[in-house]
Amino acid sequence: MRRQTLFRMNRIKTEALVPMLLLSLSIGGRAQQAAPVHLTLDQTIALALKQNHSLQLRELSVKEMHNKKDEAKAAYLPHIKTEASVLHVTELSGIQIPAGAFGSPSSTGPIPSSSLFLGQGALTSYTDGVGLEQPLTQLFRIHQSNVAAGVDIHVAETELEQSQDDVALKARQLYYSVLIAQLQLKSSLDEVESAKVKAAESQSDVERGNALEVVSLQSEAALLSAEQKQLAAKLNLDDSKRQLADLLALPLHTQFDLEPEDASILLSIPSREEAVRIANDSSPELRIARQTVEKAEAGVAAAKDSYIPDITALSRYSYQSGIPFLVHNFGTFGFTLSYDLFDGGSREAKLREAKTELASARVNLERLEEDTAAAVETAYDRVEELQQMVAVAQQAVRVRNEAARLADRQFEQNAALNSARTQAQADISSATASLLQANLGLYLAQADLKRTIGQMPR
Repeated sequence: MRRQTLFRMNRIKTEALVPMLLLSLSIGGRAQQAAPVHLTLDQTIALALKQNHSLQLRELSVKEMHNKKDEAKAAYLPHIKTEASVLHVTELSGIQIPAGAFGSPSSTGPIPSSSLFLGQGALTSYTDGVGLEQPLTQLFRIHQSNVAAGVDIHVAETELEQSQDDVALKARQLYYSVLIAQLQLKSSLDEVESAKVKAAESQSDVERGNALEVVSLQSEAALLSAEQKQLAAKLNLDDSKRQLADLLALPLHTQFDLEPEDASILLSIPSREEAVRIANDSSPELRIARQTVEKAEAGVAAAKDSYIPDITALSRYSYQSGIPFLVHNFGTFGFTLSYDLFDGGSREAKLREAKTELASARVNLERLEEDTAAAVETAYDRVEELQQMVAVAQQAVRVRNEAARLADRQFEQNAALNSARTQAQADISSATASLLQANLGLYLAQADLKRTIGQMPR
């Protein structure tokens, strides 16, 4: 009797705590709670692709790579710039011509008649001009930098496509996770009701002497367990909603009104051998790895080109004032050559570094090719396993529906207790949630396979 009283006290405490906990979980969001957001699956995916912050960062990364490509491309073109200077010198030398330096004819006298001083310019000189410089041999290195910038664009775009696929898949997963959590919560509520009916029936049997006291205690324990399961289901539902709101860049306490969707849609997948071939050609990871090899090869070529002297063609139109022996306006054109005779081994070190990066990129490509083949095999095994689970879950739903139909008929004929009927209804809800979860798992496994081979659907 004491044990029965203890279980009843625990039940009373739990019944009092459950509503309080549920209220505390939602009290933070009720202050700002608005009307539920009605969404279909397609609308959810579209909203995620539009508002997700990680995708926005990826899109900005693509724009950044395009800007860097434009910057590298500009190095092909001539550089036109203007320069001006003002210079002041403290002292200038000149030419002293003494009297009679050029002779002393009798008719004219000394030439010149007196000493002359010819100055060389002015103490302050002014120069200004517009010049054009066109790199010549540097074009080899410029070409390699453009190749590397183009590879960076392809990598950024591939990563953006991957992120879009990931977000679309995550949106679908969370959409169905909310629906599954709602079914699980309904199932737990049905189980609580069924446990209450069983507890009442057990207590009635004990009072009539038709059952031992331990049966009533077991019913009390089952009720407590069902209430704990209900609380866990509510927590799971709230967590799924928060994750969906975060993915859609909505307030975390947003409430959703999601339309039920058919999760049994299957994707068309190729055979194992065909999938491996497609993955070698289209896998995003392999594409990025091959592009990384291409960029590393451009780096090696650029390091080798650094041994070529820099030859630049130039032309300039200038104005000067204060510089001797030059007209005010004049032009210049020609070539310049620059070459580092000694750089302390810097060029050789950069070349070795570039070759090491190239070797590392090639090894990584080989590793990814092997890993991709293994990932395809693993994904196929997972798909086949989940196909069997879906078949079992479908059979379970059919069996539960038939059992509920029989339980209703037996209850109407007074051949079964009310607890059997309520338990049958709870079993249907649980089996339906399990079927939806199995269908979602199968879709996600197929989607993971298609993403591995580079054919992820949106």
